[in-house]
Amino acid sequence: YLVRADEVLGAGGLIAATWEDVKRVRYPKKVRELAKLEGQAVEIGVYESISINGLLQTPDHARALFESWQPAYSPDEVERLVAARMARQSVFERSPAPSLSFVQEEATLRRPVGGTMVWRQQLERLLEVGRLRNVRLQVMPTSSEAHPGLNGRIEVLKFGDGTAVGRSDGAFNGRPTTDPKEIRILDLRYGTIRAQALPPRESLAFIEQLLGET
Repeated sequence: YLVRADEVLGAGGLIAATWEDVKRVRYPKKVRELAKLEGQAVEIGVYESISINGLLQTPDHARALFESWQPAYSPDEVERLVAARMARQSVFERSPAPSLSFVQEEATLRRPVGGTMVWRQQLERLLEVGRLRNVRLQVMPTSSEAHPGLNGRIEVLKFGDGTAVGRSDGAFNGRPTTDPKEIRILDLRYGTIRAQALPPRESLAFIEQLLGET
């Protein structure tokens, strides 16, 4: 409609160009803000203990998660949320590519969200992303000793101007922070987590082993 309106009114592409803004407005404000930050970050580091990180999820995996929430979303709301989550994954298409680091607890990989086929597709997606040159994907084995992530998710986004924003379920009341001292604390915790997790190559081998067990 916008493209046709642009042609009829002779707007020279100005109306058609608003499609990108319209697409973003469809999504919840919180998601739009997160996607904007992820789109600007030159480094993203995330530790997840409960579920597969949204940047790594397949559409069917995300849909199964949203359909399980209570109170229940309507079918239209589910599809809108899935679309918003998938839109965030444009971070993998950026050039120059940002540096992306993910640490996933083993339990998040073993939970068959959406059933066996959806689960297998999700594991295959992890292998695909984990092999990208700008991505480091690590698994924290359940057999690992205590580490700083046991209080929940940690995420740190760093930008080209040297600033950063971070958040942790177990620090600073779970609120986002840009304070350099607090960012250093999150960096320290995330660095310790990465050091205790399986190295990337061993992590991919672990995921391949899980696929072989299904």
